Amino acid sequence: MHTLKIYPLIIEIAQTVEGFAKQIGRSDPDLARQIRRAMASVGLNCAEGANRNDGNGRQRFLSAMGSANETYAGLQIAEALGYIDGTAEVRDRLDQVARTMNRLAR
Repeated sequence: MHTLKIYPLIIEIAQTVEGFAKQIGRSDPDLARQIRRAMASVGLNCAEGANRNDGNGRQRFLSAMGSANETYAGLQIAEALGYIDGTAEVRDRLDQVARTMNRLAR
């Protein structure tokens, strides 16, 4: 399987996000599940896009970008609601992933 240079970063972010999702799940299990699904979608769509040579690869990168933005928003909302704190660094990394996915989709 061909992977992109950004993919290991996505895996690292997923590990960090899981720690936050566990904390969020104590107060809001639905939000924690949504954040987990969105983060998984980032990695899965990135991997699929990297291995497609047709127009569907572009769509997978766009989906990964959207899911990175959804994960970002979920963490931001969870922090605003007081479920967690200290998400700025991981949100910056998610923004980096979203920007990369946008470039790959072009």
